[in-house]
Amino acid sequence: MSDTPKTPWSGRFEHTPGAFQQRFGASLAVDRRLYAEDIAGSVAHARMLAKQGIITSGDAEAIEEGLLGILKNIEGGAFVFDESDEDVHMAIEAELTRRIGDAGKRLHTARSRNDQVATDTRLHAKREALRLHGAIGELRRALLDRAAAHADVVMPGYTHLQKAQPVLFAHHMLAYSWMLTRDAKRVKRAWKAADVLPLGSAALAGTTFPIDRDAVAQELGFSHVSPNSLDAVSDRDFLVDLTYACTLGMVHLSRLAEELILWSSDEFGFVTLDDAWSTGSSIMPQKKNPDFAELVRGKTGRAVGDLTSLLVTLKGIPLAYNKDMQEDKEPAFDAIDTYADSLEAMAGMLSTMRVNTVRMRDGALGGFMAATDLADHLAARGVPFREAHEIVGKLVLACERDGRTLQELSLAELQAASPAFEDDALGAVDIDAVVARRDTAGGTAPGRVAEQLAAAHAALDADAAWLASHGLADD
Repeated sequence: MSDTPKTPWSGRFEHTPGAFQQRFGASLAVDRRLYAEDIAGSVAHARMLAKQGIITSGDAEAIEEGLLGILKNIEGGAFVFDESDEDVHMAIEAELTRRIGDAGKRLHTARSRNDQVATDTRLHAKREALRLHGAIGELRRALLDRAAAHADVVMPGYTHLQKAQPVLFAHHMLAYSWMLTRDAKRVKRAWKAADVLPLGSAALAGTTFPIDRDAVAQELGFSHVSPNSLDAVSDRDFLVDLTYACTLGMVHLSRLAEELILWSSDEFGFVTLDDAWSTGSSIMPQKKNPDFAELVRGKTGRAVGDLTSLLVTLKGIPLAYNKDMQEDKEPAFDAIDTYADSLEAMAGMLSTMRVNTVRMRDGALGGFMAATDLADHLAARGVPFREAHEIVGKLVLACERDGRTLQELSLAELQAASPAFEDDALGAVDIDAVVARRDTAGGTAPGRVAEQLAAAHAALDADAAWLASHGLADD
Protein backbone atom coordinates (compact mmCIF):
# COMPACT_ATOMS: atom_id res chain seq x y z
CA MET A 1 0.00 0.00 0.00
CA SER A 2 1.17 3.51 -0.72
CA ASP A 3 2.03 5.81 2.16
CA THR A 4 0.40 8.77 0.42
CA PRO A 5 -2.73 10.20 2.06
CA LYS A 6 -6.05 8.41 1.68
CA THR A 7 -8.57 9.54 -0.90
CA PRO A 8 -12.36 9.41 -0.52
CA TRP A 9 -12.31 6.28 -2.68
CA SER A 10 -9.26 4.59 -1.15
CA GLY A 11 -11.25 1.50 -0.13
CA ARG A 12 -11.35 0.35 -3.74
CA PHE A 13 -7.72 1.11 -4.62
CA GLU A 14 -4.45 -0.54 -3.66
CA HIS A 15 -2.44 2.53 -4.65
CA THR A 16 -3.21 6.20 -4.29
CA PRO A 17 -2.13 8.98 -6.68
CA GLY A 18 1.37 10.35 -6.44
CA ALA A 19 2.30 14.00 -6.17
CA PHE A 20 2.04 14.68 -9.90
CA GLN A 21 -1.32 12.96 -10.25
CA GLN A 22 -2.66 14.90 -7.29
CA ARG A 23 -1.46 18.18 -8.73
CA PHE A 24 -2.73 17.40 -12.23
CA GLY A 25 -6.13 16.27 -11.01
CA ALA A 26 -6.70 18.96 -8.39
CA SER A 27 -9.02 21.92 -8.89
CA LEU A 28 -8.67 23.58 -5.48
CA ALA A 29 -6.78 26.57 -6.85
CA VAL A 30 -9.82 27.45 -8.97
CA ASP A 31 -12.86 26.13 -7.12
CA ARG A 32 -11.85 27.36 -3.64
CA ARG A 33 -13.78 30.42 -4.77
CA LEU A 34 -16.94 28.37 -4.13
CA TYR A 35 -16.33 28.00 -0.39
CA ALA A 36 -19.33 30.09 0.71
CA GLU A 37 -21.71 28.26 -1.63
CA ASP A 38 -20.27 24.89 -0.61
CA ILE A 39 -20.82 25.63 3.07
CA ALA A 40 -24.33 27.01 2.49
CA GLY A 41 -25.27 23.90 0.51
CA SER A 42 -23.83 21.60 3.17
CA VAL A 43 -25.66 23.37 6.00
CA ALA A 44 -28.97 23.09 4.14
CA HIS A 45 -28.25 19.43 3.34
CA ALA A 46 -27.41 18.60 6.97
CA ARG A 47 -30.56 20.28 8.24
CA MET A 48 -32.65 18.32 5.76
CA LEU A 49 -30.96 15.03 6.69
CA ALA A 50 -31.81 15.62 10.35
CA LYS A 51 -35.37 16.66 9.57
CA GLN A 52 -35.84 13.45 7.58
CA GLY A 53 -34.34 11.33 10.37
CA ILE A 54 -31.37 10.27 8.24
CA ILE A 55 -28.83 11.69 10.71
CA THR A 56 -29.37 12.80 14.30
CA SER A 57 -30.17 16.38 15.20
CA GLY A 58 -27.03 16.40 17.33
CA ASP A 59 -24.88 15.49 14.34
CA ALA A 60 -26.62 18.15 12.23
CA GLU A 61 -26.00 20.81 14.87
CA ALA A 62 -22.34 19.83 15.16
CA ILE A 63 -21.99 19.91 11.37
CA GLU A 64 -23.57 23.32 11.09
CA GLU A 65 -21.52 24.79 13.92
CA GLY A 66 -18.33 23.34 12.45
CA LEU A 67 -19.09 24.62 8.95
CA LEU A 68 -19.94 28.11 10.16
CA GLY A 69 -16.69 28.15 12.10
CA ILE A 70 -14.79 27.21 8.95
CA LEU A 71 -16.63 29.93 7.02
CA LYS A 72 -15.64 32.50 9.63
CA ASN A 73 -12.02 31.35 9.48
CA ILE A 74 -11.92 31.50 5.68
CA GLU A 75 -13.43 34.97 5.51
CA GLY A 76 -11.15 36.15 8.30
CA GLY A 77 -8.07 34.87 6.51
CA ALA A 78 -7.24 32.33 9.24
CA PHE A 79 -8.02 29.23 7.20
CA VAL A 80 -5.21 27.60 5.25
CA PHE A 81 -6.32 25.42 2.36
CA ASP A 82 -4.36 22.19 2.12
CA GLU A 83 -3.16 21.92 -1.45
CA SER A 84 -3.17 18.12 -1.13
CA ASP A 85 -6.96 18.27 -1.03
CA GLU A 86 -8.38 17.69 -4.47
CA ASP A 87 -11.06 20.38 -4.42
CA VAL A 88 -12.88 22.82 -2.18
CA HIS A 89 -15.46 20.20 -1.20
CA MET A 90 -12.88 17.78 0.15
CA ALA A 91 -10.88 20.59 1.78
CA ILE A 92 -13.88 21.74 3.78
CA GLU A 93 -15.14 18.24 4.57
CA ALA A 94 -11.70 17.11 5.71
CA GLU A 95 -11.36 20.12 8.02
CA LEU A 96 -14.88 19.59 9.31
CA THR A 97 -14.09 15.99 10.20
CA ARG A 98 -10.89 17.07 11.95
CA ARG A 99 -12.93 19.50 14.03
CA ILE A 100 -16.03 17.47 14.92
CA GLY A 101 -15.06 13.85 14.29
CA ASP A 102 -17.43 11.19 12.95
CA ALA A 103 -20.36 13.60 12.62
CA GLY A 104 -18.45 15.29 9.83
CA LYS A 105 -18.21 11.99 7.96
CA ARG A 106 -22.01 11.71 7.94
CA LEU A 107 -22.47 14.97 6.05
CA HIS A 108 -21.96 13.29 2.69
CA THR A 109 -24.88 10.93 3.20
CA ALA A 110 -27.33 10.98 0.26
CA ARG A 111 -25.21 13.18 -1.97
CA SER A 112 -22.27 12.96 -4.36
CA ARG A 113 -19.65 15.48 -5.28
CA ASN A 114 -21.38 15.47 -8.67
CA ASP A 115 -24.60 17.06 -7.42
CA GLN A 116 -22.67 18.99 -4.77
CA VAL A 117 -20.45 20.84 -7.25
CA ALA A 118 -23.38 21.43 -9.58
CA THR A 119 -25.24 23.05 -6.69
CA ASP A 120 -22.25 25.16 -5.65
CA THR A 121 -21.71 26.34 -9.20
CA ARG A 122 -25.37 27.26 -9.69
CA LEU A 123 -25.41 29.20 -6.43
CA HIS A 124 -22.26 31.02 -7.47
CA ALA A 125 -23.59 31.74 -10.96
CA LYS A 126 -26.72 33.27 -9.45
CA ARG A 127 -24.70 35.46 -7.12
CA GLU A 128 -22.32 36.58 -9.84
CA ALA A 129 -25.19 37.27 -12.24
CA LEU A 130 -26.65 39.66 -9.69
CA ARG A 131 -23.26 41.34 -9.27
CA LEU A 132 -22.90 41.76 -13.02
CA HIS A 133 -26.46 43.01 -13.38
CA GLY A 134 -25.70 45.73 -10.84
CA ALA A 135 -22.47 46.71 -12.61
CA ILE A 136 -24.28 46.94 -15.94
CA GLY A 137 -26.79 49.23 -14.25
CA GLU A 138 -23.99 51.50 -13.06
CA LEU A 139 -22.65 51.92 -16.58
CA ARG A 140 -26.14 52.45 -18.01
CA ARG A 141 -26.69 55.19 -15.45
CA ALA A 142 -23.38 56.83 -16.44
CA LEU A 143 -24.44 56.80 -20.09
CA LEU A 144 -27.83 58.30 -19.29
CA ASP A 145 -26.26 60.98 -17.10
CA ARG A 146 -23.96 62.04 -19.92
CA ALA A 147 -26.88 62.05 -22.36
CA ALA A 148 -28.99 64.22 -20.07
CA ALA A 149 -26.13 66.62 -19.33
CA HIS A 150 -25.46 67.22 -23.05
CA ALA A 151 -28.96 66.85 -24.47
CA ASP A 152 -28.58 69.49 -27.22
CA VAL A 153 -25.04 68.75 -28.37
CA VAL A 154 -24.77 67.90 -32.07
CA MET A 155 -22.03 65.62 -33.35
CA PRO A 156 -21.23 63.80 -36.58
CA GLY A 157 -22.67 60.33 -36.98
CA TYR A 158 -20.67 57.81 -38.97
CA THR A 159 -21.01 54.81 -41.20
CA HIS A 160 -17.89 53.02 -42.43
CA LEU A 161 -16.10 55.45 -40.07
CA GLN A 162 -16.92 58.18 -42.60
CA LYS A 163 -19.09 61.16 -41.68
CA ALA A 164 -22.68 60.36 -42.57
CA GLN A 165 -25.40 62.43 -40.86
CA PRO A 166 -25.45 64.64 -37.77
CA VAL A 167 -26.92 63.21 -34.57
CA LEU A 168 -27.28 64.34 -31.01
CA PHE A 169 -24.50 63.20 -28.68
CA ALA A 170 -27.28 62.06 -26.34
CA HIS A 171 -28.62 59.85 -29.14
CA HIS A 172 -25.20 58.24 -29.44
CA MET A 173 -24.97 57.60 -25.69
CA LEU A 174 -28.46 56.12 -25.71
CA ALA A 175 -27.46 53.65 -28.44
CA TYR A 176 -25.00 52.11 -25.99
CA SER A 177 -27.55 52.30 -23.20
CA TRP A 178 -29.91 50.11 -25.21
CA MET A 179 -27.09 47.67 -25.94
CA LEU A 180 -26.45 47.38 -22.21
CA THR A 181 -30.16 47.02 -21.52
CA ARG A 182 -30.09 43.89 -23.67
CA ASP A 183 -26.94 42.77 -21.86
CA ALA A 184 -28.78 43.09 -18.55
CA LYS A 185 -31.60 40.93 -19.92
CA ARG A 186 -29.11 38.26 -20.95
CA VAL A 187 -27.55 38.24 -17.48
CA LYS A 188 -31.00 38.02 -15.92
CA ARG A 189 -31.86 35.05 -18.16
CA ALA A 190 -28.61 33.37 -17.11
CA TRP A 191 -29.62 33.92 -13.46
CA LYS A 192 -32.96 32.27 -14.14
CA ALA A 193 -31.27 29.39 -15.96
CA ALA A 194 -29.12 28.75 -12.88
CA ASP A 195 -32.14 28.88 -10.56
CA VAL A 196 -32.61 25.09 -10.43
CA LEU A 197 -31.48 22.85 -7.54
CA PRO A 198 -29.53 19.73 -8.62
CA LEU A 199 -28.75 18.56 -5.06
CA GLY A 200 -30.43 15.22 -4.41
CA SER A 201 -29.50 13.83 -7.81
CA ALA A 202 -26.47 12.18 -6.14
CA ALA A 203 -23.95 10.76 -8.62
CA LEU A 204 -26.39 10.41 -11.51
CA ALA A 205 -29.43 8.28 -10.56
CA GLY A 206 -30.79 9.84 -7.38
CA THR A 207 -30.50 8.36 -3.88
CA THR A 208 -32.13 5.62 -1.84
CA PHE A 209 -32.54 7.90 1.20
CA PRO A 210 -35.89 9.66 1.83
CA ILE A 211 -34.60 13.16 1.24
CA ASP A 212 -36.69 16.34 0.84
CA ARG A 213 -35.30 18.19 -2.15
CA ASP A 214 -37.95 20.89 -2.07
CA ALA A 215 -36.99 21.87 1.48
CA VAL A 216 -33.35 22.25 0.45
CA ALA A 217 -34.38 24.26 -2.63
CA GLN A 218 -36.42 26.62 -0.50
CA GLU A 219 -33.63 27.14 2.01
CA LEU A 220 -31.04 27.81 -0.68
CA GLY A 221 -33.31 30.13 -2.66
CA PHE A 222 -33.93 27.95 -5.72
CA SER A 223 -37.35 28.25 -7.35
CA HIS A 224 -37.55 24.53 -8.23
CA VAL A 225 -35.62 21.26 -8.32
CA SER A 226 -34.14 19.58 -11.37
CA PRO A 227 -36.52 17.11 -13.06
CA ASN A 228 -33.89 14.59 -14.21
CA SER A 229 -30.91 13.42 -12.16
CA LEU A 230 -28.75 12.53 -15.16
CA ASP A 231 -29.24 15.94 -16.68
CA ALA A 232 -28.85 17.70 -13.34
CA VAL A 233 -25.28 16.57 -12.68
CA SER A 234 -24.09 17.07 -16.26
CA ASP A 235 -25.88 20.31 -17.18
CA ARG A 236 -23.67 23.37 -17.52
CA ASP A 237 -25.92 25.26 -19.93
CA PHE A 238 -26.51 27.89 -17.28
CA LEU A 239 -22.77 28.49 -17.06
CA VAL A 240 -22.54 28.80 -20.84
CA ASP A 241 -25.44 31.25 -20.73
CA LEU A 242 -23.66 33.42 -18.19
CA THR A 243 -20.32 33.20 -20.00
CA TYR A 244 -22.03 34.10 -23.27
CA ALA A 245 -23.72 37.08 -21.60
CA CYS A 246 -20.29 38.20 -20.38
CA THR A 247 -18.73 37.71 -23.80
CA LEU A 248 -21.32 39.63 -25.79
CA GLY A 249 -21.32 42.27 -23.07
CA MET A 250 -17.55 42.59 -23.51
CA VAL A 251 -18.00 42.95 -27.27
CA HIS A 252 -20.33 45.88 -26.61
CA LEU A 253 -17.86 47.43 -24.18
CA SER A 254 -15.10 46.97 -26.73
CA ARG A 255 -17.10 48.94 -29.30
CA LEU A 256 -17.63 51.75 -26.81
CA ALA A 257 -13.96 51.63 -25.82
CA GLU A 258 -12.95 51.93 -29.47
CA GLU A 259 -15.05 55.07 -29.83
CA LEU A 260 -13.52 56.62 -26.72
CA ILE A 261 -10.07 55.83 -28.07
CA LEU A 262 -10.87 57.52 -31.37
CA TRP A 263 -12.76 60.43 -29.84
CA SER A 264 -9.92 61.22 -27.42
CA SER A 265 -7.35 61.46 -30.22
CA ASP A 266 -6.22 64.84 -31.57
CA GLU A 267 -7.78 63.97 -34.91
CA PHE A 268 -11.24 63.83 -33.33
CA GLY A 269 -10.90 65.71 -30.04
CA PHE A 270 -14.51 64.99 -29.09
CA VAL A 271 -13.72 63.96 -25.51
CA THR A 272 -10.92 64.29 -23.01
CA LEU A 273 -10.46 61.34 -20.69
CA ASP A 274 -9.74 62.09 -17.05
CA ASP A 275 -6.12 61.74 -15.98
CA ALA A 276 -7.13 58.98 -13.56
CA TRP A 277 -8.24 56.87 -16.54
CA SER A 278 -5.22 57.62 -18.73
CA THR A 279 -1.49 56.90 -18.67
CA GLY A 280 1.62 58.57 -20.03
CA SER A 281 4.65 57.50 -21.99
CA SER A 282 8.00 56.43 -20.57
CA ILE A 283 9.81 58.37 -23.31
CA MET A 284 7.41 60.99 -24.76
CA PRO A 285 6.50 63.59 -22.12
CA GLN A 286 3.53 64.96 -24.06
CA LYS A 287 1.60 61.69 -24.31
CA LYS A 288 -1.75 60.97 -22.67
CA ASN A 289 -2.84 57.48 -23.64
CA PRO A 290 -6.32 55.89 -23.33
CA ASP A 291 -4.79 52.73 -21.89
CA PHE A 292 -7.80 51.65 -19.84
CA ALA A 293 -10.11 51.82 -22.83
CA GLU A 294 -7.51 49.87 -24.80
CA LEU A 295 -7.38 47.25 -22.05
CA VAL A 296 -11.14 46.79 -22.18
CA ARG A 297 -10.88 46.35 -25.92
CA GLY A 298 -8.03 43.88 -25.50
CA LYS A 299 -9.63 41.88 -22.70
CA THR A 300 -12.60 41.17 -24.93
CA GLY A 301 -10.43 38.56 -26.62
CA ARG A 302 -10.08 36.77 -23.29
CA ALA A 303 -13.83 36.56 -22.87
CA VAL A 304 -14.29 35.23 -26.40
CA GLY A 305 -11.62 32.61 -25.64
CA ASP A 306 -13.33 31.71 -22.36
CA LEU A 307 -16.63 31.05 -24.12
CA THR A 308 -14.95 29.00 -26.82
CA SER A 309 -13.03 26.99 -24.20
CA LEU A 310 -16.19 26.19 -22.26
CA LEU A 311 -18.15 25.14 -25.34
CA VAL A 312 -15.35 22.92 -26.61
CA THR A 313 -14.98 21.32 -23.17
CA LEU A 314 -18.65 20.37 -23.11
CA LYS A 315 -19.17 19.39 -26.72
CA GLY A 316 -18.16 15.72 -26.56
CA ILE A 317 -19.10 14.69 -23.03
CA PRO A 318 -21.52 11.75 -22.68
CA LEU A 319 -23.94 11.54 -19.75
CA ALA A 320 -23.49 11.94 -16.92
CA TYR A 321 -20.59 13.54 -15.01
CA ASN A 322 -17.08 13.34 -16.45
CA LYS A 323 -13.83 14.77 -15.11
CA ASP A 324 -13.67 17.09 -18.12
CA MET A 325 -16.32 19.16 -16.38
CA GLN A 326 -13.78 20.21 -13.78
CA GLU A 327 -12.51 22.51 -16.54
CA ASP A 328 -15.79 24.44 -16.69
CA LYS A 329 -15.08 26.89 -13.89
CA GLU A 330 -11.82 28.55 -14.85
CA PRO A 331 -13.06 30.04 -18.16
CA ALA A 332 -16.43 30.98 -16.66
CA PHE A 333 -14.88 32.65 -13.63
CA ASP A 334 -12.38 34.49 -15.82
CA ALA A 335 -15.14 35.79 -18.12
CA ILE A 336 -17.18 36.95 -15.13
CA ASP A 337 -14.27 38.76 -13.49
CA THR A 338 -13.08 40.30 -16.75
CA TYR A 339 -16.55 41.61 -17.53
CA ALA A 340 -17.14 42.95 -14.01
CA ASP A 341 -13.82 44.81 -14.01
CA SER A 342 -14.38 46.18 -17.51
CA LEU A 343 -17.85 47.45 -16.60
CA GLU A 344 -16.35 49.31 -13.65
CA ALA A 345 -13.60 50.77 -15.81
CA MET A 346 -16.00 51.96 -18.49
CA ALA A 347 -18.32 53.53 -15.94
CA GLY A 348 -15.33 55.35 -14.46
CA MET A 349 -14.20 56.65 -17.83
CA LEU A 350 -17.68 57.76 -18.94
CA SER A 351 -18.57 59.53 -15.71
CA THR A 352 -15.35 61.56 -15.56
CA MET A 353 -14.55 62.39 -19.19
CA ARG A 354 -14.96 65.93 -20.55
CA VAL A 355 -17.23 66.29 -23.57
CA ASN A 356 -15.80 68.84 -26.01
CA THR A 357 -19.08 70.18 -27.35
CA VAL A 358 -17.64 72.84 -29.67
CA ARG A 359 -15.34 70.34 -31.36
CA MET A 360 -18.26 67.96 -31.84
CA ARG A 361 -20.42 70.63 -33.44
CA ASP A 362 -17.59 71.78 -35.69
CA GLY A 363 -17.19 68.18 -36.79
CA ALA A 364 -20.88 68.02 -37.64
CA LEU A 365 -20.51 70.96 -40.05
CA GLY A 366 -18.01 69.14 -42.25
CA GLY A 367 -18.39 66.06 -44.38
CA PHE A 368 -21.44 67.24 -46.37
CA MET A 369 -23.71 65.61 -43.83
CA ALA A 370 -26.77 67.58 -44.97
CA ALA A 371 -26.59 66.00 -48.43
CA THR A 372 -29.40 63.55 -47.76
CA ASP A 373 -31.65 66.41 -46.65
CA LEU A 374 -31.02 68.26 -49.89
CA ALA A 375 -31.97 65.11 -51.80
CA ASP A 376 -35.06 64.70 -49.62
CA HIS A 377 -35.97 68.34 -50.37
CA LEU A 378 -36.02 67.53 -54.07
CA ALA A 379 -37.81 64.22 -53.60
CA ALA A 380 -40.56 65.94 -51.60
CA ARG A 381 -41.10 68.18 -54.62
CA GLY A 382 -41.58 65.41 -57.14
CA VAL A 383 -38.02 64.64 -58.21
CA PRO A 384 -37.44 60.86 -58.18
CA PHE A 385 -35.09 60.11 -55.27
CA ARG A 386 -32.47 58.41 -57.45
CA GLU A 387 -32.36 61.50 -59.66
CA ALA A 388 -32.25 63.78 -56.62
CA HIS A 389 -29.39 61.66 -55.24
CA GLU A 390 -27.38 62.24 -58.42
CA ILE A 391 -28.06 66.00 -58.46
CA VAL A 392 -26.88 66.43 -54.89
CA GLY A 393 -23.93 64.13 -55.48
CA LYS A 394 -22.73 66.47 -58.22
CA LEU A 395 -23.13 69.44 -55.87
CA VAL A 396 -21.01 67.63 -53.25
CA LEU A 397 -18.34 66.90 -55.85
CA ALA A 398 -18.24 70.52 -56.91
CA CYS A 399 -18.00 71.72 -53.30
CA GLU A 400 -15.26 69.23 -52.59
CA ARG A 401 -13.23 70.50 -55.54
CA ASP A 402 -13.73 74.12 -54.47
CA GLY A 403 -13.07 73.50 -50.77
CA ARG A 404 -16.56 74.64 -49.76
CA THR A 405 -19.37 73.22 -47.64
CA LEU A 406 -22.99 72.75 -48.64
CA GLN A 407 -23.91 75.50 -46.20
CA GLU A 408 -21.83 77.94 -48.27
CA LEU A 409 -23.88 77.41 -51.46
CA SER A 410 -26.28 80.14 -52.51
CA LEU A 411 -29.88 79.54 -53.51
CA ALA A 412 -28.96 80.51 -57.08
CA GLU A 413 -26.30 77.80 -57.18
CA LEU A 414 -28.77 75.24 -55.91
CA GLN A 415 -31.39 76.22 -58.47
CA ALA A 416 -28.80 76.11 -61.21
CA ALA A 417 -28.30 72.46 -60.32
CA SER A 418 -32.07 71.83 -60.29
CA PRO A 419 -35.01 74.23 -60.70
CA ALA A 420 -36.90 72.06 -58.22
CA PHE A 421 -34.98 73.69 -55.36
CA GLU A 422 -37.34 76.17 -53.71
CA ASP A 423 -36.71 79.25 -51.59
CA ASP A 424 -36.51 77.23 -48.35
CA ALA A 425 -33.81 74.92 -49.73
CA LEU A 426 -31.09 76.68 -47.74
CA GLY A 427 -32.88 75.64 -44.56
CA ALA A 428 -32.42 72.03 -45.58
CA VAL A 429 -28.69 72.22 -44.86
CA ASP A 430 -28.92 73.86 -41.42
CA ILE A 431 -27.35 71.33 -39.04
CA ASP A 432 -29.83 71.83 -36.22
CA ALA A 433 -32.70 71.54 -38.67
CA VAL A 434 -31.18 68.38 -40.15
CA VAL A 435 -31.19 66.83 -36.68
CA ALA A 436 -34.68 68.10 -35.80
CA ARG A 437 -36.20 66.64 -38.98
CA ARG A 438 -35.30 63.09 -37.84
CA ASP A 439 -38.54 63.06 -35.87
CA THR A 440 -39.62 59.46 -36.40
CA ALA A 441 -39.81 57.06 -33.45
CA GLY A 442 -36.28 56.23 -32.36
CA GLY A 443 -34.82 59.10 -34.38
CA THR A 444 -32.30 61.72 -33.30
CA ALA A 445 -34.66 64.73 -33.13
CA PRO A 446 -34.52 66.37 -29.69
CA GLY A 447 -38.09 65.40 -28.80
CA ARG A 448 -37.51 61.78 -29.79
CA VAL A 449 -34.27 61.64 -27.86
CA ALA A 450 -36.09 62.99 -24.81
CA GLU A 451 -38.63 60.17 -25.22
CA GLN A 452 -35.77 57.66 -25.48
CA LEU A 453 -34.10 59.04 -22.40
CA ALA A 454 -37.30 58.67 -20.37
CA ALA A 455 -37.81 55.12 -21.67
CA ALA A 456 -34.20 54.20 -20.89
CA HIS A 457 -34.57 55.53 -17.35
CA ALA A 458 -37.78 53.52 -16.94
CA ALA A 459 -36.03 50.36 -18.13
CA LEU A 460 -33.13 51.01 -15.76
CA ASP A 461 -35.51 51.59 -12.85
CA ALA A 462 -37.32 48.33 -13.61
CA ASP A 463 -34.04 46.42 -13.65
CA ALA A 464 -32.95 48.11 -10.43
CA ALA A 465 -36.23 47.02 -8.81
CA TRP A 466 -35.63 43.42 -9.93
CA LEU A 467 -32.13 43.54 -8.50
CA ALA A 468 -33.37 45.01 -5.23
CA SER A 469 -35.94 42.22 -4.97
CA HIS A 470 -33.00 39.81 -4.80
CA GLY A 471 -31.22 41.75 -2.08
CA LEU A 472 -28.92 43.96 -4.13
CA ALA A 473 -28.95 47.53 -5.36
CA ASP A 474 -27.19 48.97 -8.42
CA ASP A 475 -26.31 52.33 -6.90
